[in-house]
Amino acid sequence: MDGIYTFFLIGGSLMALSILASRLSSMVGVPLLLIFLGLGMLAGEEGVLGVAFDDYSMAFTIGHLALAMILLDGGLRTRLKTFRVGFKPALSLATFGVFITSAVVGMIAMWVFDLTLVQGLLVGAIVGSTDAAAVFSMLSGRGVNLNERVGATLEIESGTNDPMAIFLTLMLVELLVGDMGGVFETLTFFVSQFGIGLVVGIGGGWLSAKLLRSLDLAPGLYAMLALALGFSVFGLTSVLGGSGFLAIYLAGLMIGNQPGRHLNFILPVHDGLAWLSQIGLFLVLGLLVTPSELWNVALPASLVALALIFIARPLAVLITIKPFFKFRWRETFFIAWVGLRGAVPIVLAIFPVIGGVENASLYFNVAFAVVLLSLLIQGGSLTLAARLLKVEVPVGTTPNRRGPLGILPDNDFEMFVYVVENRDLEDVPIRLLRFPSGALISALFRNHTMLHPKGSTRLKLEDVICVIGRTEDLSALNRLFNGDAGLKHERAFFGTFTLEGDALMQDVAQAYGLTLSPGEHSMTLAEFVALRVGGHPVVGDDVDWHGIHWVVSEMEKGKITRVGLRLY
Repeated sequence: MDGIYTFFLIGGSLMALSILASRLSSMVGVPLLLIFLGLGMLAGEEGVLGVAFDDYSMAFTIGHLALAMILLDGGLRTRLKTFRVGFKPALSLATFGVFITSAVVGMIAMWVFDLTLVQGLLVGAIVGSTDAAAVFSMLSGRGVNLNERVGATLEIESGTNDPMAIFLTLMLVELLVGDMGGVFETLTFFVSQFGIGLVVGIGGGWLSAKLLRSLDLAPGLYAMLALALGFSVFGLTSVLGGSGFLAIYLAGLMIGNQPGRHLNFILPVHDGLAWLSQIGLFLVLGLLVTPSELWNVALPASLVALALIFIARPLAVLITIKPFFKFRWRETFFIAWVGLRGAVPIVLAIFPVIGGVENASLYFNVAFAVVLLSLLIQGGSLTLAARLLKVEVPVGTTPNRRGPLGILPDNDFEMFVYVVENRDLEDVPIRLLRFPSGALISALFRNHTMLHPKGSTRLKLEDVICVIGRTEDLSALNRLFNGDAGLKHERAFFGTFTLEGDALMQDVAQAYGLTLSPGEHSMTLAEFVALRVGGHPVVGDDVDWHGIHWVVSEMEKGKITRVGLRLY
């Protein structure tokens, strides 16, 4: 009986330390997932607590459960509109990119560890895919706001590249243990991984979304039902021979893009569940590794990791993205750099152990070392790389708090709470504010006292304003309440002056004394910038023309609506 209490004590303490360590991550810049792994290693057999844990089957089960939860949450938060700019390059990276990365790393591993070709390729397959947990965590937790083209590509790639890595790993494991099927069976397995995962994921997710939207449940039950439906899709797909990881990501995508009040109850709970999954998964994987065995392969494994970071990943990105898609060189370099490895390679490294492959511990220790170095080198420099390669866009003002009113089943009104920090609003009467037509101020708080706002009420700095509106009003409200620091940052990035996207180029050229080509006179500014950018423009794209940077500052439904002018 004491054993169960010891489990609660150690488990609860490690979980609490992991959460508290998140402050250390933000202060010193150490990737949070690396801290989780480190705490697991410290608690392990050769660590401070001496917890002996070598149950690979349990770790495998926990890994699948946690990764499914992380991918479900990632799908819930991915907007379908991002597929407009990110799906094709992400799919190329998730298939051909993983194959190229695995092949290059496999050849290097074969030479470094003196392995056979198949053994080396197995090492490459295990570490060949980026990790959703690492990518989602880094992009959301480091305050890095990437432009939509880059961010969407990285997120979609990490959510969809597991089937290729799993296919390659299982195929090579079967080849090593002499249980390899024929060519037809192998191709059937490959097609079923993607095909069944795609069909069941989209179909099951669509049905789940319709069900969640139609039900009237207690608020706390929506998140639990979404989780149960997601796990059902994951299990059904796996039973049918498809990729459960791909399916649950797509199911989350379908649920998260079905508007309704259910999302207001699902997203906050699933955010906590995703963090719980990340913490638990990396703690367990940290417990599973034996540091002394890891140290024995540290040097050759480091060579493999460095080859992955500096050779294999950049080569795969250059081959699969640059020739076919409209990415700028700096965006291509950033995508190549942020090929983060995390829990997925370590979980895949358990396959050889369970499959009875000779010297299976080597694959696990190499995968662990690669993940450590990837999180340390790539994860630790993510913010700096985004700044140097100029793939960030400024983060505008957002409400301090927001929440649905629960009045309408669709397109519900919300309460947005703002603190007045923009000095331009000091002593301005409310009636002079350029408010969206569908929004209104319901309350105003000053010095902890509630006032009844009128048109003649003059705003003061640090006033707290409660606004009732809809999601489509957010853009205008955020601009209105943007603080001085935010305004300076945005003006430095987008330029001091902005023009409407529907302005005619002949008028723009005449106003600024610019020269147009014959076919450009009839264009609008939006059409001109989109043509110069190539492909799908996103906020933050800039065109250097006549010594002026024409920067896309606002978009709506895939169309450029405002363009900033930056003179440097």
